[in-house]
Amino acid sequence: MRIFAKQNSMKIGLYFGTFNPIHVGHLIIANHMAEHSDLDQIWMVVTPHNPHKKKSTLLDDHHRLQMVHLATEAFPKIKPSDIEFKLAQPNYTVNTLVHLEEKYPQHEFSLIMGEDNLKSLHKWKNYEVLLKNYDIYVYPRISSEAENLEFKNHPGINIIDAPVVEISSTFIRNNIKEGKNIQPLLSAKVWEYIDHNLFYKK
Repeated sequence: MRIFAKQNSMKIGLYFGTFNPIHVGHLIIANHMAEHSDLDQIWMVVTPHNPHKKKSTLLDDHHRLQMVHLATEAFPKIKPSDIEFKLAQPNYTVNTLVHLEEKYPQHEFSLIMGEDNLKSLHKWKNYEVLLKNYDIYVYPRISSEAENLEFKNHPGINIIDAPVVEISSTFIRNNIKEGKNIQPLLSAKVWEYIDHNLFYKK
């Protein structure tokens, strides 16, 4: 892990996602990173347009951000962030990091991602810059290729022994559409928000 000594600085872990919707799996990972790593805070960065996802499947940005607010309000170390709403789309992580460093020069930023994203990191825009300049915290995902991670032994990669959580937002959306009860997979306020607004019903 890189060592920083900026006065009044915090080490911020950036957990990017469309959070469509945010679910307990996201919170389990974020809280584990907040409590069991050297990260001072976790920022849940709501991305308005993931280059690898169809935008038509997403709820409006402000609804997804509001659900992250509702889900994280009881976790003082976990903060919602709309930083990418203000940036050119599609959003690329390297561009967001440059913007954050200009806006918050007192802080040091790191990335949080699953093993599945680490495997595809070589496809990311300017991935070499990410590996060179930022710590990356990786949480486990169920995969037969978990031992074949190209960057696993890179000095900037920190493999975190976090719980394996296999819950997807797609699964939640599909089950809501089918009329299934998925309340245990969402925080109570997020479920109420979704139910009140009739989201994912169609």
